[in-house]
Amino acid sequence: MENNRNFFITIALSVLILTLWQVFYMNPRIEAQKAATRIAAEEQAAKTQPAMQTPSVSETPGAPGAATTPGGDQPATAAAQRIRIDTPSLSGGINLTGARLDDLILKDYHETVDKTSPQIRLLNPSESPKGYFAELGYAGTAEAGSVPGPTTVWQADASQVLTPSTPVTLTFTNDKGLTFTRVISVDERSMFSFADTIANASGEAVNVQAYGRVTRFEKPHTKSIYVLHEGLLGVTGEEGLQEITYTKIEEDKRAVPGKSADGWLGMTDKYWAVALVPQAGVAFQPRFTYVEEGRGHYQTDYLTDPIAVPANGQVTSKALVFAGAKVVDTIAAYKDQYSIRQFDLMIDWGWFWFITKPMFWLIDNLFKLLGNFGLAILATTVIVKALFFPLANKSYASMANMKKVQPKMMEIREKYADDKMRQQQEMMALYKTEKINPVAGCWPVLLQI
Repeated sequence: MENNRNFFITIALSVLILTLWQVFYMNPRIEAQKAATRIAAEEQAAKTQPAMQTPSVSETPGAPGAATTPGGDQPATAAAQRIRIDTPSLSGGINLTGARLDDLILKDYHETVDKTSPQIRLLNPSESPKGYFAELGYAGTAEAGSVPGPTTVWQADASQVLTPSTPVTLTFTNDKGLTFTRVISVDERSMFSFADTIANASGEAVNVQAYGRVTRFEKPHTKSIYVLHEGLLGVTGEEGLQEITYTKIEEDKRAVPGKSADGWLGMTDKYWAVALVPQAGVAFQPRFTYVEEGRGHYQTDYLTDPIAVPANGQVTSKALVFAGAKVVDTIAAYKDQYSIRQFDLMIDWGWFWFITKPMFWLIDNLFKLLGNFGLAILATTVIVKALFFPLANKSYASMANMKKVQPKMMEIREKYADDKMRQQQEMMALYKTEKINPVAGCWPVLLQI
């Protein structure tokens, strides 16, 4: 038993040393490397970024000083001309000013377990106290003239309704002869597709840059737990997955990763997310920011490299916007359908993802089979116990063998009570003679824990 105690003490000390080494040595080094990379990227972006910039929220109509609507977080949608959204999963509208997705309700989810409670309102117009929206637009030079931005009023038939079977078409023509035709479609779940055709009748080639942004005014109430991320996130460039909490971005004000030609970025809550997916193959500069001036807001955005529109020609620019619940099967399907890089990382499986992910898969499939989570959990327990039975059986056998030699062990302890060295030698000789490994009964138990 003393050997077992020493073994567990050794394990505990090893874990403690590794944890302290990770916290006080490795983590500061990693953070320093990230900070150096971020600063270098910001400096490079400052050198190479053209005059065209992603619009700030101050350019949003009515943003900082706009009047709020009565009734708390109910959106102020009445004054704006809108295209209605109606799908099996979503309802809401698109504001024709800026073609902004800023009114979205999740039909299948409620604020509490009570089915009569209000449905989850994911997005709100900027004028509302809980302003939260997604927007796609353009930045251009003087040669391109006015391009669609936050204040642009797109032309459309207001009687159109965006459904999975009926896309909507918006148009905008500027004074330089550029015509932007935007076709917005939505599936039955949570993905919006934006396809813009830019026709140039000006007689001169021009350049424009596409941008996308997700802006949130009110900091949501989040639970401070280490196993789940809520805040800004994305997968871009060499950095890969980036997770920035609201508190962290408030301190740093902005984070500018390196340029990327694939990936996605957005904001996530525990159960919901809004994410932008720029057109694959088109280089873009991602950015995460927090602005204190006026109504403080959080923003994730991207700005593409210049897109050349030939004289008397046209080009097409595409992007996706995900807005909805983080359903595992849905996220995985989108990743495969649209070839979105590591889109499944939108769901945070925690540090022990290699355990939580398979366990979720097992419970989820059992629930689909049995139709009851209680039964699914019971079935999972039985399956896990069955899988570990050989290990448990081996542990019990080892313990039984140890119990058989217990009298001999007690005899050795009494005989060599004053000679610990000889006592240990005799114990080891006993283990060897009886072919017993005292640790063999511990490992199976540790694995099950």
